[in-house]
Amino acid sequence: MPYERLEQALAAELAEQERAGTRKGAEAVIVGVVPPADGRGPRYLLQDEGDRPFLRMNSNGYLGLALDSEIVGAEEAASRAYGVGPGAVRFISGTWAPHVALENRLAAFHDRAAGMIFSSAYATVLGVLVPLITERTAVISDALNHNCIINALRLARPAEKHVYAHLDMAELERAMEAAAKTCQRAIVVTDGIFSMRGDHAPLDEIMALAEKHDGDFAENLLVMADDSHGVGAFGRTGRGTEEFTASPPVDLLVATLGKAFGVNGGYLVAGRTIVDFLRERSPLYVYSNPITPGEAAAAEAAVSLVAGARGQAMLAHLRAMTRRFESGLVALGYETIPGEHPVVPLMVRDTPRTSALVAHLRAAGVLATGLNFPVVPRGDEEIRFQISADHTEADIDEAVAALQSFPGRGDA
Repeated sequence: MPYERLEQALAAELAEQERAGTRKGAEAVIVGVVPPADGRGPRYLLQDEGDRPFLRMNSNGYLGLALDSEIVGAEEAASRAYGVGPGAVRFISGTWAPHVALENRLAAFHDRAAGMIFSSAYATVLGVLVPLITERTAVISDALNHNCIINALRLARPAEKHVYAHLDMAELERAMEAAAKTCQRAIVVTDGIFSMRGDHAPLDEIMALAEKHDGDFAENLLVMADDSHGVGAFGRTGRGTEEFTASPPVDLLVATLGKAFGVNGGYLVAGRTIVDFLRERSPLYVYSNPITPGEAAAAEAAVSLVAGARGQAMLAHLRAMTRRFESGLVALGYETIPGEHPVVPLMVRDTPRTSALVAHLRAAGVLATGLNFPVVPRGDEEIRFQISADHTEADIDEAVAALQSFPGRGDA
C-alpha cells in the first residue's frame, strides 16, 4: 500500500531537524583499525576516507578492551565451544554456562547477592523499573537522567513522578516527603555518571536521605543507579560512583558491559529476591534473547581483568590521560567541567559553533561528538570528549593541538 502522505510528514520532521541543526545525519562507518605504533594508540579507518587514519576521542570504550587480545581470545574460544548465538530466550534453552558464570562474577565484583544480564543497559533499565513500579509507587528522578530512565517512567506510569533539579539534594528530600503522604513504595533513580557532562551523583548523600525516609513507606524507599559510564572507568578500582563517593551499596545497580568492559550487554546486581522476581516478571529478560555465550565469556574475562593488577594499571593511566587532556583544554582557554571521569566536556554553548568545531576536528583527523539541543539544554551545547586507556600522551597532545588550531577558538 502506498504511504506517500506518511513519507511527506516524516520528511517534514527531518527537514525541521535539519533547519534547527539537531539532525544527526549520516553515520561514520568504521572499516578498519590501525594497531598502535610509534607511541600512538590505535587509529581508525572510515568509509570513503581511504587510508587516512583517525584518532577516536568519542568512544565509550574507556579501557580499550574491545581490541585487547585476552578479551578477544575469550570470546573466540567460547564461540567455538558454544556457537555464535544463544538460540533461545533464557527460560527455554538459552542459558549457557558463560551466562551463569558472568552473572556470578558481576555479583562478586560489586559485592551483591545476585546478578542478571540483559541485551543492553537500556533494556536493563526498562526491564528493571517497569516491573517494580506499581499503581502505588512514586518515582523520584534527577532532571538530567538518561533517556532510558525517562522512557522507562513513561512506560511504567507510576502513581507519582517527581523530577528534582540536577543534584539538588534539598529538592530530592522534599520529593521524598511528598511521596510518603500518598504512596506505599518509592524508587529514587539517578545516573551514576551523567554522560553528557561527566559529573556524578552524590550517591553517599542520596543513600543517607533514603535511609532517613525509608520508614515512611510501607514497601520501602529504594535507590537505583544507572552507572553505565562509571563502572570500569571511575573509582580507584573501577567500581564506579559508589566507590568514588564511598557510598553504601545502592539497592539496584545497573551498568553496562558495552563501555569500559568493551563487549556488549547490560546487567543488574541486587538482592536475591529482587533478581528472582525480575527473572519471572521482566519482559525484556523473559522474552528477549540474551547476549551470546561468546560475549558473556569475553565480558567475564574483562571484569576479571579490571579487578586485577593489569586493570588497576589501566585505570591509573586513564586518570593520567584525563588530567592531561583537561589541563590542555584549560591552558587553551576553553571551558570545561572539571572532574576525574574520562568524559571531558568542552562547553561551547552554541549550536553552530559546536558543529563548526566538530568539523574542524574531523578535518584534523580527530573524531569527537558534538551535543546540541535537544540532546542537551539550550546554552549547554558542548563537545563531549572521551578519554581511553589506549590513548597515549602523543594522542592527547594531538587532540589538544587540533583544538588550538581552531580559527574560532577565542569564541568557543
